[in-house]
Amino acid sequence: MILAYEGEFTQEITKSILAMVERNMDSTGEDSSIKRKVFNVMVESLQNIVKHADNNSSKSHSAVFMVGKQKEQYTIISGNPMNNDTIDLVKDKIDKVNELDKDGLKAYYKDIIKNTKISEKGGAGLGFVDMARKSGQKLVYDFQDMGTDKSFFALKSSIERL
Repeated sequence: MILAYEGEFTQEITKSILAMVERNMDSTGEDSSIKRKVFNVMVESLQNIVKHADNNSSKSHSAVFMVGKQKEQYTIISGNPMNNDTIDLVKDKIDKVNELDKDGLKAYYKDIIKNTKISEKGGAGLGFVDMARKSGQKLVYDFQDMGTDKSFFALKSSIERL
């Protein structure tokens, strides 16, 4: 485990998390192409937490974020509460991304850029596409009912080191 964080997510905390993992990868002499991929997936994961966390609760950005390193891969896991009425939309987006191969992801990315307006939350819907493109792997996700109108959304992405 390189880093595990649970709590409030702000832009400052996000910057600190990115800096800590970057220092760790620098100190171990990680290949620069792998560092770029890990960094990109981390940024997308953290942006998802900050931008898409439920803003109606007092702990609007309370979430978890973990980065692990194994011999053959880095694993990035993020999780945060989400309103149940957005689950189907998120599932559909991730499932569509997971159905595509490398060329399909590239075409879908270009299509989104050409045909999508920026949302009120500041995104064009590229996050999951970009994560899948950079990692070269399927995105793994789960929703756990929290017993209210919310579920806990967990997302895992892996980046091969070999």
